[in-house]
Amino acid sequence: MNSKKPPQTLDTESIIKDARKELSSTSRRLFGKRILTLGGLALLSGCDLTNDKSVNNLLRTMSSFNDGAQALLFDPGKLAPTYPESMITRPFPFNAFYDIDQVPDIDAQTYRLELSGLVKGKRIWTLGELHGLPQRSQVTRHICIEGWSAIGKWGGVRFSEFLSLAGSDTTAKYVALHCADNYWTSIDMPTALHPQTLLTLTYDGDILPAKYGFPMKLRMPTKLGYKNPKHIVAISVTNQFPGGYWENQGYNWFGGS
Repeated sequence: MNSKKPPQTLDTESIIKDARKELSSTSRRLFGKRILTLGGLALLSGCDLTNDKSVNNLLRTMSSFNDGAQALLFDPGKLAPTYPESMITRPFPFNAFYDIDQVPDIDAQTYRLELSGLVKGKRIWTLGELHGLPQRSQVTRHICIEGWSAIGKWGGVRFSEFLSLAGSDTTAKYVALHCADNYWTSIDMPTALHPQTLLTLTYDGDILPAKYGFPMKLRMPTKLGYKNPKHIVAISVTNQFPGGYWENQGYNWFGGS
């Protein structure tokens, strides 16, 4: 005698309706598009989608799955495309979770970058010290989760070199970044060590403007825009998962390729 329960009937219309309800906020749209496929619907068939909690838990599970898949696909030696300066988007768009008149005003003279966690070397850096390090520049494309992109020229310190100079443990899992505008995010160490990941101090040859992240922005052309924090004031090297501002609200944590 077969004791197995009959398979649950897949109510496609109900699933899509409940999932779209949960995906109505911007923070769900990116990975929601991946879920609302035939493969995603098949995975949903074993779940109770009669309440928001079930949908939310499932979306977070799928987001975690996407993170793992992206991490496996990430090649720390593969470079993102670069472009000639003639292709720079002018003006480069301002984008943040607040209006431009709310951009933080940071005093360059009193600014200090603080490092914490698994760091054995220099933990406090002035802006002058950072500008005194070997500088590089690159023209790369910024891709926003909202569906637009723009090409810009960013200059600064290769992040891997900065972490090494600061005595950071580069075998750690994560690097967390905290910003003057109360934003924060975190990245995996292989992305932190990627040769195109820059602790940027300039834009288009000039000191980084406030609207683009003064005094510094972490620029990662291998990541979506929300993973590129501005106005950085603190960096932590850790093995404890740090999360992030948008990531804690449903965005994919890995956020790139």
